[in-house]
Amino acid sequence: MENIYALSDIMILAKLGEKIKNTRLKQNITQESLAETANISLSSVKKIENGEIKSFDSLLRVLRVLGKLDIFQPLIDEEQLSPIEYYELVNSTKKKIRKRAVGKLNNSKKEETEW
Repeated sequence: MENIYALSDIMILAKLGEKIKNTRLKQNITQESLAETANISLSSVKKIENGEIKSFDSLLRVLRVLGKLDIFQPLIDEEQLSPIEYYELVNSTKKKIRKRAVGKLNNSKKEETEW
């Protein structure tokens, strides 16, 4: 597996285009049909498959039609807290319980009760 950070932007776009083309062919979809279903021009599909991805909107439409939109799922999911993070969050919001009194009891102002 190649390190994606070592690739240039042009190489990444070329690989994406190639992957999209292979996916389209495996699903036996013509470029014309993909363009029509994605509601983009045929030339846009050809450019995307050649790695000339200029419009993110067009890319999303093509991936949706090909059923590959789930590659963006990690980007839109909210991060889940680990059990330790959750424990720390819950404990940080609890009020601190007082452990000892500060002053002395003033018996002169004490009210009489039936207890």
